[in-house]
Amino acid sequence: MPRAGDVLDLRPIGAIFRVTKTAKETQGDSFEMEWELFPKTGGTPVHIHPHATESYEVLAGELDLYVGGTWRRLSAGERASVGPGIPHTFRNASDVPTRVYNTHAPAMRYGEYFEGIDRIVRSGAVSGGRMTLKALLYLSLLMTSFEDEIQSVKPPHAVMRMLALLARLRGHRLPSPPRAM
Repeated sequence: MPRAGDVLDLRPIGAIFRVTKTAKETQGDSFEMEWELFPKTGGTPVHIHPHATESYEVLAGELDLYVGGTWRRLSAGERASVGPGIPHTFRNASDVPTRVYNTHAPAMRYGEYFEGIDRIVRSGAVSGGRMTLKALLYLSLLMTSFEDEIQSVKPPHAVMRMLALLARLRGHRLPSPPRAM
């Protein structure tokens, strides 16, 4: 489980996430991170959070936010929130890095979800920032393990479930968390 101060080094997909507050620090109210998104970096597949609100505050640069079918550009100092069940994603389409303060509320199991992304990226399943079949199989395993937190819209969640089944049949498993010393 990530702790405040942990850095999720997601450079192969164009980002670094710094955990600022976990469910423990907020008594379950939120899970919070500061992101650095590299130039020309895409976000996750279009998705929803069935039971949580996701908020963005742009600290530096610009963030393109896709909400309910429309792209909107946020600049430094601007904020936006996406309520439960609303399809969304993000990207940094600019030529400079973007810093964003990101919050998921309530915290639920978002810490474990983002730790899973970190483990997938560190395992080498993602290379060159591209969505390969292997990366999609791992992402489907992760997303279907956290259906209360996140569900894909594009591709549809039902497709992610089928891909997760295919991944399991092929023997794929999510990388294990590092062992404590």
